[in-house]
Amino acid sequence: MTPGARLAQTERMHDHGHEAHGHGAPTRALAVVFSITLVLLVVEVAGAVLTGSLALLVDAAHVLTDVLGLGLALVAARLATRSATSRRTYGWARAEVLGAAAQAAVLLGVGVFVVVEAVRRFVEPADVPGPALLVFGGIGLAGNLASLLVLRRSGGGDLNSRAALLEVLNDALGSIGVLAAGLVIALTGWTRADAVAAVLVGALIVPRTLLLLREALEVLLESVPRGVDLQEVRGHLLQQEHVLAVHDLHVTRVSSSLPVLSAHVVVEPACFRNGSAPAVLDALQHCVAAHFAVSMTHSTFQLEPPAHTEHEAGTHA
Repeated sequence: MTPGARLAQTERMHDHGHEAHGHGAPTRALAVVFSITLVLLVVEVAGAVLTGSLALLVDAAHVLTDVLGLGLALVAARLATRSATSRRTYGWARAEVLGAAAQAAVLLGVGVFVVVEAVRRFVEPADVPGPALLVFGGIGLAGNLASLLVLRRSGGGDLNSRAALLEVLNDALGSIGVLAAGLVIALTGWTRADAVAAVLVGALIVPRTLLLLREALEVLLESVPRGVDLQEVRGHLLQQEHVLAVHDLHVTRVSSSLPVLSAHVVVEPACFRNGSAPAVLDALQHCVAAHFAVSMTHSTFQLEPPAHTEHEAGTHA
């Protein structure tokens, strides 16, 4: 989903009170996927012990990370549905971003471990039974596909749900690697295929995880959402009637689907005398809602006469 499309969800997903954030279906989906993944963890740990396979052991370690990550995602999703309070005016909306960042960090650590351990085992290959890998790899892949189907049907598009989807997808690729290693070993007896599969699993985990971590950090650092040009926003605001200047313009995200905008807008002095300031405010909010999908309830404008800027220290252009 593109940043613009995610921003477009704001009007549908959030009301002025920031109460329920529409996470019911994704939360239920995460609970189902968590249960499936927990069962897969038990199966793959047993398989790794019985076969001595590095690829299966690595996949089991990845599944363990999935269990921890999905558990964290489930907690974060439930926290995100909590109502706003006088201390947390946006409720727990940012919990899904924190959950995604934590999952990405854990996945990154697993990916590095996979690569290092696989290189070591490539030098010292173990005797791994190919047919057994095929059985356990097939069970793992079936469980992963079921989890992917549940997540896709839930319609969750926030960072937290996407992080969970990424974890399950990577685990499915790991199961495919185990199946491939088992097939090669069964047909050729080349046991180093087990280490090769483990390296491929690690190579798949790291780059995708870095992308997720970067996006989560962008939200936490309150960066301007991708696809939003501040100069373009400023240009649209300046086109509104009676607007003379715009400064201290900020566009950030509280969560992956909750953009907020604030700005100081200098308007003609007559607006404060003739009572047209409220109409100017309405025009500004309608402008950003129409062009940048920032809900009117999440855009804040301070209307100022030209002389007011002289009293503002540190004003940004």
